[in-house]
Amino acid sequence: MTYSFPAKLLAEFIGTAILIILGNGSVANVELKGTKGNGSDWLLIALGYGCGVLVPAMMFGTISGAQINPAFTIGLAVAGMFPWGQVIPFVIVQLLGAMVGQLIVYAAYKPHYDQTTNPEAILGTFSTIDASKSHLNGFINEFVGSFLLFLGAVALTHAPYFKANMGTVFIGLGLLVMTLVASLGGPTGPALNPARDLGPRIIHALLPIPFKKDSHWHYAAVPVVAPILASISALELYKTFFM
Repeated sequence: MTYSFPAKLLAEFIGTAILIILGNGSVANVELKGTKGNGSDWLLIALGYGCGVLVPAMMFGTISGAQINPAFTIGLAVAGMFPWGQVIPFVIVQLLGAMVGQLIVYAAYKPHYDQTTNPEAILGTFSTIDASKSHLNGFINEFVGSFLLFLGAVALTHAPYFKANMGTVFIGLGLLVMTLVASLGGPTGPALNPARDLGPRIIHALLPIPFKKDSHWHYAAVPVVAPILASISALELYKTFFM
């Protein structure tokens, strides 16, 4: 079945919103005061993000590709696997979806945001924070994690066996994201996705949360630039040697 371009945009918007609701929602459950999951371990967050990719992929993978990530969209375009004319609309709806998803997380957890006095715990439910206080370390972490994500995504979707079993592809992507968050989440989060970080960071800056402080804009370029460069590198590598 062929879907219209507006349908694809809607799928990307909803899919990215779901990513944020499930991913950042799991962070809010762990970090915010008084929640049922407060104090749970990192594996709950890894599970939330893994399912945050798996569920939209299962829902919209055959409609828009469930890219739900501007870095992936740009990387695909650079590699000649996606039309440049659709890049800006895709990126815009991905960013808007991330912002709407974060607003939903905030609405669901508002009493707990009001109780939480740790500003870094609050910010961490919106966007990434560089735990090492080193932008270089943050860049390395985001680049490596994103490179593995995009290399895995293009490899899974182009391998002959998986092309005939798309459900397996989607499960594989979810497991990959879950493992990346569990394995490489310590230094930064990680973001692995410009929309996942920038959209919620904008919302954090705008919302009147009682105990929040600054939105760490000094770091905001890292989780945007590193995934984009990683996506271009990973897709060009795959295209050069495996296609």
